[in-house]
Parts: sequence; C-alpha cells; structure tokens
Amino acid sequence: MCVRRQLLLCTTAALLVAALCLDEEMAELARMLRESCAEESGVELRLVEEVNAGAALPPDAKLKCYIKCVMETAGMMSAGAVDVEAVVAMLPDDMRAKTEGSLRACGSRAGADDCDTAYRTQLCWQQANPADYFLI
Repeated sequence: MCVRRQLLLCTTAALLVAALCLDEEMAELARMLRESCAEESGVELRLVEEVNAGAALPPDAKLKCYIKCVMETAGMMSAGAVDVEAVVAMLPDDMRAKTEGSLRACGSRAGADDCDTAYRTQLCWQQANPADYFLI
C-alpha cells in the first residue's frame, strides 16, 4: 500500500506540473500539501483522483476537511471564509483568464462549518468550470 500511495503522489505531482505548468519546486510543494492534508483529514486519496478524473465532488466529510486543509494551508481560506482574491492571484495567467469570472461569481459559499464552506465553494467552482476543475 505504501508503494501504491507513493506512486499515486508522484503521478499527481507530474499531472500538476503538466496541468498548471508548475516548476519542479511548486510541484513538490503541491505534493507535500496533498500528503500532509490527506494525513490530517484521513481522506481516501482515491476520492481526489476520481474528482480529478471528472467525477462530481462527493459530500464526503473527510474530503470536505481535506479541501479545507489544502485551502487554509495554501492561504486561500482563513477565518472560515475563502479568499477569492488570493485564489485568483495564485492561478497561472492562462487558467486565470478561463476561470476568474466564475471564481468571483461563486465567492465564498458559507456552510455548516469551515470544512463545509470549503467544500461548497469548491463545488460551485467545479460546476462552473468542470473541464478545468481539479483538486491538489
């Protein structure tokens, strides 16, 4: 299982490099963020992979908290609200051009708790731009 998990993390890092045109340093940071938040939340990374393959975000409690962890750690969420300006500022120019309008339209979608707020916001983003949506 450990080898499979490591392979999954390496594959994800490679996909992020390709999808976002990330340099190796940024890809390594994304891999570390993913690993840390997966461990903290207890999420099954297969859920993240299914979403990245085109599945709708499932309302899984651990996935919701994984999303919150990623967003907080990356500086995209604080005090229970998503910082849309920070999210937009982090995007590569080509992705920003395609998604900025919908990111701003979604704003921060308040939920029952911080995990649910992160999830609801991401769900809006996914529904607005399914072709460009992914999770780290």
